[in-house]
Amino acid sequence: MRKKPDPDAFETFYKDVRGRLLLQTWSLTGDLPAAQKAVRDALVIGWHHWRKISRLEDPESFVRPQAWSHALRRHTARPFHRERGFDEGIRATLASLAKLPTMQRKVLLLAHLTTLPLDQLAREAGITQARAEQELQAATAAFALSRDVPTTSILSLFEPMAAELRDLRWPRASIITRAGAARRRMHTAVGGAVALAAFVGSGLLVTDADGVRPKLSALSLHTTPAPPGPAAGYPLTTDDLISPAQARAALGGVWTTEMTSDNTDGDGLVLPCQQQRFADSASRAALMRTLVSGDTLSVGQSTEVSATPAAAHAAYAASLAWYAGCRESRLQLISTRQVTGIGDEATLVELHDWNDPERSVVASIARTGVLTTTVVSAQPTPDKQPLRTNTGLLGQAVGQLCRLPDGGACAGRSALREVAPIPVGEHPAMLDLVDLPPVAGVAQGWMATAPKAAATNPAATRCDQTVFHRKGATADLTRSFVIPSAKLPPQFGLTETVGSFGTAKAAARVVAGTRTALAACPKKDLGTKVSQIENTVTPARELTAWRLRIEISDKSSVTFLMAIIREGDNVAQVGFVPSGSATISDDAFDALTHRAAERLRRLG
Repeated sequence: MRKKPDPDAFETFYKDVRGRLLLQTWSLTGDLPAAQKAVRDALVIGWHHWRKISRLEDPESFVRPQAWSHALRRHTARPFHRERGFDEGIRATLASLAKLPTMQRKVLLLAHLTTLPLDQLAREAGITQARAEQELQAATAAFALSRDVPTTSILSLFEPMAAELRDLRWPRASIITRAGAARRRMHTAVGGAVALAAFVGSGLLVTDADGVRPKLSALSLHTTPAPPGPAAGYPLTTDDLISPAQARAALGGVWTTEMTSDNTDGDGLVLPCQQQRFADSASRAALMRTLVSGDTLSVGQSTEVSATPAAAHAAYAASLAWYAGCRESRLQLISTRQVTGIGDEATLVELHDWNDPERSVVASIARTGVLTTTVVSAQPTPDKQPLRTNTGLLGQAVGQLCRLPDGGACAGRSALREVAPIPVGEHPAMLDLVDLPPVAGVAQGWMATAPKAAATNPAATRCDQTVFHRKGATADLTRSFVIPSAKLPPQFGLTETVGSFGTAKAAARVVAGTRTALAACPKKDLGTKVSQIENTVTPARELTAWRLRIEISDKSSVTFLMAIIREGDNVAQVGFVPSGSATISDDAFDALTHRAAERLRRLG
């Protein structure tokens, strides 16, 4: 019989290490909110594996790398973050740490904020002991010089930071253990729906170790400066990237270079939505740059050089897929536009960041010959024309790159044409997380179950009871979207069911049946009120949406938003159940149903 993990021992460990880990991760990133979340997540993972790590001589050695890794990832997820509200000495210390390359910063902090001997320090940093000694000497000298203190006084610089953290409130150990238990259940459950149910049941948000991805962010803290000369033997230099002057001409304001890097340090996830270090894993050269203007405007650029135009096209497609299927929490795909007149091929993806503060995030990807470049801009909404300014920056970027060896078409007069969204995910005919609008009053993001055969249709209402599986539909699938961390009632959520009926006539009969049932429902059920909010009928597409209010008792009722959609011989039904003020507007639901229609074309 397996011995249960000891919560009392974990609570003792939790109270002992949390302050040290927070000081370390804050020093590592300069980002206190990201550090707090990272330490919490690392300790959740620690309880998940407590049976094993409690037997280690130093359990902290397991949790610390988790906390540092999560802190770096979470820090890159914060929009060009700068810490405020601390005294000048703390800000100066953080600024001096930020100037150090990541490896030097890690070695410096391990040396001063842990008791690790040099050989273990080197092992945790992932380098040889000889290199650790070199990096520590360089980091100590640079940091002491920047703070204008003797090297023997470095440790004292962290004392005001430690004092700042002493009065912070921490979650109870029982909250961490419940979250760790939920994480364990999620990792052992069979299928996404079971895992999602565990989240809903716990009411806790648990961030998986691989689940955090960066947004347009304070991108310079975990990158090394790029060399000024040609990169990897190809004549790509920092002069070929967008400059502060070009950003100023496009967006106004005063711009500074936040970071220029070859992206070989850290985890490589620099730009928002980015899923791998490089779009072309065999690229000949690569450079990245981020620019900022104040706290609200930012521009990032990534450029890669492939061996052949075909490899560059693959890198272009991979980069485009990152943004078309962005996995950032509460980033919604607004539109996709084909760009003509810039490079050999180019596409622009418009996203809306619903996190506070709201921003328009535009990513444009272009290929010219063997070179692929991505330009990402973020600005408050409403603001200047984000699509046009981003396209202008892309044109300048390609204009500088196309003249390099094996470059292709340059930039002329550009034009934008809206096109259907790029297929994303394993089931491109269905709505994706990136399509979903935010929910009023809810700051957390959506999560999705895995699609499954539509033996039942949870998108149907009591009025229509539309079926797919038993009506001869093929490729019929259904999936649900919920926000488990928001602690909403279990009935809250959004569901979509899709199926192909072989012919447009057969599909039209299904849609007609649903319309008829909704029209008759108020007469059959006097406690039901049905309001039509959209009705589009063309030879190729039918789309009707309703708001239903169904009385359950004299004192309670349930509201539904539901739509039935036909694209050719394919049918989709989308249903949304709000909860009190946690809802989406009729206009947002209408836009979502049109996105569902665009996706539905891919079925079969």
